[in-house]
Amino acid sequence: MNEIPETSAPVAVYRGESREIDPGACFHWLRRGWLMFMVNPGILIGCSTLLLVMLMAIGIVPIFGQIAAHLLLPLFGAGMIRICQRIDQGEQPEIPDLFAGFRHNAGQLVMVGLYFAMGIFGIAFIAFLLVSTGLLSGTIIARIGSMSFELSAGFIVGLIVILLSMPVIMATWYAPAMVLLHEMKPQDAMRASFLAGARNFVPMLIFATFLIVALFFAMLPAFLGLVLFVPVVSGAVYASYRDIFTGN
Repeated sequence: MNEIPETSAPVAVYRGESREIDPGACFHWLRRGWLMFMVNPGILIGCSTLLLVMLMAIGIVPIFGQIAAHLLLPLFGAGMIRICQRIDQGEQPEIPDLFAGFRHNAGQLVMVGLYFAMGIFGIAFIAFLLVSTGLLSGTIIARIGSMSFELSAGFIVGLIVILLSMPVIMATWYAPAMVLLHEMKPQDAMRASFLAGARNFVPMLIFATFLIVALFFAMLPAFLGLVLFVPVVSGAVYASYRDIFTGN
């Protein structure tokens, strides 16, 4: 009598479903980021210092260095996510964890970096054209109701760059975590990241505002504050990923 071969159950494909969270959650993310840092400050400071030194060394090379840095950001971002994951799970992180993205799904992460670089440099090129062709020059009078405001062309260009950059940043914010931890393809990961950002636009906007302000102060003492900024923000980003995508 022939035996019926066993068939394994199909593995569910992770699609990056996100949930809507309360705007005040961003303060919880920042708190968790700080607590993760306090669990193992030595490793986090060491990894952050190594990361900053490597990015600055790469960025010294004109044009190509900037492009390479943008391509590698998702790989290093994935490494920081791995470090935060190990701390969150009660494990002991190590310096080699910073290079987890180079060892796992490196090609997919580079593709995320490529899309990111294309978006950012494309937006910068548009801004350059607006200024160099004279389409935006001098001052512009903006009217809101009965009030009028005189705005410089530089301010308008900066505003355009910020607005156009938001979709790119939203699409790549959680993409490294999606690729590294859930084996998602770059396009699917970026789509899931963008939808999560769009669904939680208000808390993400508050979160981004705090990060921009913190980054400003972190760069004041000869960029030394970045050694603290990078690990705390990495922990906060990991906490927001857990909150939005896994619900814990």
